[in-house]
Amino acid sequence: MRYPLFSFLLFLLITGLSGCAGKPIERRDGAATERSYALSDVAKSDVDRIAEMTQREVLAGLRRLTLKLYKRNPAEFRKAGHADADAATRVLFDELTRWEASQLRRLDWATEFRTAFDPAHPGDRVHACMSALLAMVMAAYEQRQAFYLTDSLEAQKLYNSARNIEVVAWKLANARLEDGRPVLLSNSLPGETPNLSFEREFGKLIAQQDLLALVMEDRDNRSITRVLHNVAAFVFLPL
Repeated sequence: MRYPLFSFLLFLLITGLSGCAGKPIERRDGAATERSYALSDVAKSDVDRIAEMTQREVLAGLRRLTLKLYKRNPAEFRKAGHADADAATRVLFDELTRWEASQLRRLDWATEFRTAFDPAHPGDRVHACMSALLAMVMAAYEQRQAFYLTDSLEAQKLYNSARNIEVVAWKLANARLEDGRPVLLSNSLPGETPNLSFEREFGKLIAQQDLLALVMEDRDNRSITRVLHNVAAFVFLPL
């Protein structure tokens, strides 16, 4: 009876403390991250909660990047028959609500990245790029969106995913068609007002994945193999 009693007391402590929690963050876009405690939280460690919070922030960042790319490249969502950038973004991220059955869960994301930047690709390049990025990130999180005491994330996969995001960010900024136009417009063209918002979003994603990798490395006492990675080679690290 000792352990059930301990779990029950821990649950009472957590729910009691939730009433004393501080005010939620007031975000510029109005988004809210505050959530109430659930009974399932008893089966989560602090590291599990950190993993969930980090993943939520990363997925939100991917959604913002997708919407920004569609707005910057409206011809892409029109190729797929979507009415606007919001609709195209929503279709992609709705896959997370049915991830177990989603085709993206089994996507060959490295090949899909190359498809997005293939000059001969006739389809929606934004969808190809961001669906590959979403599939790659979810693979780093072992295809899960909730984490418990019995679950484990590999620090090396999280570290490798951060390096892969660096590759995508470089390719997006530098890939050109034969006539010199960007494959996908993101950062500023010569003569335009400087636009660093894409770099900031990618920078946050990289930092979030790297920080969680360090947390997992410290928890498991298993060192990450750090490699010198040539982003210009368009080669991805395995997950």
